[in-house]
Amino acid sequence: MNSPAIAANGLRKSYGDKLVLDGIDLAVPSGTVFSLLGPNGAGKTTTVEILSTLITADDGVAHVAGFDVAKQTDDVRHCIGVTGQFAAIDELLTGEENLLLMAQLRHLGNGREIAKDLLSRFDLVEAGSKLPATYSGGMRRRLDLAMTLVGDPRIIFLDEPTTGLDPRSRRTMWEIIRALVADGVTIFLTTQYLEEADQLSDRIAVLDHGKIVAEGTAAELKRLVPGGHIRLRFADIHGLDAAARRLPHAIKDDEALTLQVPSDGSARELRAALDRLGDIDIEQLTVHTPDLDDVFFALTTHGART
Repeated sequence: MNSPAIAANGLRKSYGDKLVLDGIDLAVPSGTVFSLLGPNGAGKTTTVEILSTLITADDGVAHVAGFDVAKQTDDVRHCIGVTGQFAAIDELLTGEENLLLMAQLRHLGNGREIAKDLLSRFDLVEAGSKLPATYSGGMRRRLDLAMTLVGDPRIIFLDEPTTGLDPRSRRTMWEIIRALVADGVTIFLTTQYLEEADQLSDRIAVLDHGKIVAEGTAAELKRLVPGGHIRLRFADIHGLDAAARRLPHAIKDDEALTLQVPSDGSARELRAALDRLGDIDIEQLTVHTPDLDDVFFALTTHGART
């Protein structure tokens, strides 16, 4: 089995008497999107800063691309790209010049070729000769991500990359992220938008008070929260009554001709309900599961989303 692109065991970090990370463990497979969710102050940005070698942990070990983040920082930095919550753009340089500067900092000899390719990939060709002050918010974030990709890193940390973007610009960023993953890049994402994590992530971890309180796929996390159900609608009252006798724990609505069957949304429970109904005709079937908003508020003790 291949080693994970990112692995951490027992990471701890305090600032004075404030414990920020309390022994977290992570494993992120290569070529996937891993999202870290949690309220403000939960420790998301601190986690990114440790894994990207910006700060050191007080305890625990972490490896990125197989390198120890505390002992092999240069090797780690060579393999990764980092985009923070605020675009790291030089306002006095054009878009193309920002990319050329990044190429120079990485000691790459084909900077102009790299800049041309990235401006094209991120739909910034016309904007490449202009100063960032003329850019929209979405264009600035695209340029920031393009700068992160100089040097072709295979692991990218995106710390709330779509904060402040309008829905159209946010979805454009999602398309870019999906294309990167399709090319084998590993994405470590923190986000305040739960829909974003739901749309993009292969796995999600929920961080609260410095601890991982849940981890899994979006579907697995949603099944942790009660309230899911299967809704069955029937053509007439006779079918509804017959079904209610076979599913005595369901909630019956005579007016709507529906039964609401408690369920975690899994295929196993759906098959079980249908098997019990046997030959009774069902006019419509829908499966309702809690969304990530429900998961977030059920698993964290903070009120703010981030």
